[in-house]
Amino acid sequence: MITRARSFFRWLTIGFLGLAPLTGCGGETAPPEDDGKVTEPAPEEAWPNLECDPLVPSFCAFPWPSNVYTVEDASTPTGRRVNVLDGSLPVSAQGKISSMVGLLPSDGFSTAAALLAEMPGATEAGFPTPLDIERSLADDSPTILLEAATGERVPHFTELDHSAPSKEEETLMIRPVVRLKDATRYIVAIRGVQGTDGTLPASEAFAALRDRLPSEEPSVEDRRGLYADIFGRLGDAGIARDDLQLAWDFTTASRDNNTALLVHMRDEALEAAGPNGPPYTITMVEPDPDPQIAFRIEGTMTAPLYLTSPDPGGRLVLGQDGLPEPNPSQPTREVPWRLLIPKSAETTPAALLQYGHGLLGSLGQIESFKDLANDYGYAIFGLTLIGMGDDDSTWIADQLTSGDVAGLTAMFERQHQGMLEYLLAMRMMSRGFAQDPTYGALLDGDQRYYHGISQGGIFGGTYMALSTDVTRGVLGVMGMPYNLLLNRSVDFGVFFALFQLSYPDPRAQQLLLNMIQLFWDRTEPNGYVPYIREDLLPNTPAHEVLMRAAIGDHQVSTLGAQLMARAAGAKHLRSGLRDVYGLEAIDGATSGSGYVEYGFGLPDEPICNIPMTSCEDPHGLIRKLEASKQQLDTFLRTGELVNACPDGICSFPDQGMCDASDATPPCL
Repeated sequence: MITRARSFFRWLTIGFLGLAPLTGCGGETAPPEDDGKVTEPAPEEAWPNLECDPLVPSFCAFPWPSNVYTVEDASTPTGRRVNVLDGSLPVSAQGKISSMVGLLPSDGFSTAAALLAEMPGATEAGFPTPLDIERSLADDSPTILLEAATGERVPHFTELDHSAPSKEEETLMIRPVVRLKDATRYIVAIRGVQGTDGTLPASEAFAALRDRLPSEEPSVEDRRGLYADIFGRLGDAGIARDDLQLAWDFTTASRDNNTALLVHMRDEALEAAGPNGPPYTITMVEPDPDPQIAFRIEGTMTAPLYLTSPDPGGRLVLGQDGLPEPNPSQPTREVPWRLLIPKSAETTPAALLQYGHGLLGSLGQIESFKDLANDYGYAIFGLTLIGMGDDDSTWIADQLTSGDVAGLTAMFERQHQGMLEYLLAMRMMSRGFAQDPTYGALLDGDQRYYHGISQGGIFGGTYMALSTDVTRGVLGVMGMPYNLLLNRSVDFGVFFALFQLSYPDPRAQQLLLNMIQLFWDRTEPNGYVPYIREDLLPNTPAHEVLMRAAIGDHQVSTLGAQLMARAAGAKHLRSGLRDVYGLEAIDGATSGSGYVEYGFGLPDEPICNIPMTSCEDPHGLIRKLEASKQQLDTFLRTGELVNACPDGICSFPDQGMCDASDATPPCL
């Protein structure tokens, strides 16, 4: 039995957002000076736990994320615990509040959150955009994101919510283009934002803090010492206090907060499974189903069940230490899998290639890779990632229309089980099935690789940080975080329409997308990608990944792909198309992790948060290119990054089928 985690994990058993009283950190209003100014106390790092923050009076819970939605908790790695009170949350059209009380706790906010505020009447004049990210680091940038301890500025772009139906409800969103550090305090500052009639004024509450004016607002008085600290740190970074329209701070979650549950499940389940992996049963064998395939084999794998139910809606079973444990009433479940053994394996044993399927897909999607399997000698197998599989789509839609988005958090808990099963499947295939008396001789269990596309590329980042059996993987048309990807994806359209029925206010939509990111970080790549190559998770080898994106992708924005590549420490493998901010550029024939973009003749992508819709969607085109297959095979088998495109130019405009008049509407 694996020793349970360290004592600091006991905080996981505390309700995520337990009901703490609204207490202040300060006291009565300080006496005014002769000039009418309030005497500012000494700088301090202390926060009241607020229900609504008057710094943005137009929408409760803005600005977000903020340390005023946390409480002190000495048992956590950060010393804080997120504590969002029910009164902070938007009420749905069904009259419900998505209470976060009693859910998995968090010791800070997402390292990939959008930073949300509202400044009614704001325009985007002067904002740094995805096309001029360097502008966000300039001395005159209107938006600043600062690491509090070092004063280092964080590159970002700033946008208004173009998914909002009216400008009166547009959220101002600051989006970091690098993953933020774990367990770190950041300061956000906004200045010089213009309206149609000039520079917008600060709110009354913020002006009282900035200008040391008397205020009858208790939360202002409670934060005078805090803002002495914030203004001082901003001043040290060259940002004048008098110019500010808004500023606040927040703390990111720790690495253990995001990864401890899955690491524990992985270690416990692999130890229980033994060296050959979990037991398997063959349920169907189809010889020669295709000219390129020798056998299509289906079966099941016995995996521990860490959920209250194997069905959608099941939640993690947690022990007294806050860590997942198998369900005592149903300790295991049978997990279906499918394997394609190519004809070429009859001559040379095939390497094992685990495939990660697309959005809400299933194990059957491996059928699209018969030619890759036979031409390049891979036995491809897959299983359905529960939590984001085909069986989950109806349940997800039901949660969106229920008016209680907190129910969606069960999806993220279920994804823990799905990812565990992915990890167990490779152990089973490479150590157990590879010794099968009938079919094992056709497989080379020592060659083990991962290939995921779309959702499989996204969650492939998580897989590649956790796997103890696979050290090289190819991630196709991937990206992170989901709060960035969803508004920019055509796939989200139907779900977004359902979401809007429950929450018609677009500000509530953006708030809730960013709130649930706290839970998604425990399974999506934002919580794991920095640990693929270095700063490794416990008992985990180093890995390398090849990441590939399609310019103009309708389903997964390349903004998210580039952010994911930066977080992984990948280098930009030049493809003759465009530069990528923040990535070291190389020309190939080197080892390590790489990011490469393919083009299909599409026009420029929208820079605002709407989907790309121009021309044919290139999302599924990379995998069909012979050059991409050669690149994949070379990387998986040798670790070498190569550009296999004709003349080194990965541009295939004939496949994009573009018409000059077919363009995504501009960002107005």
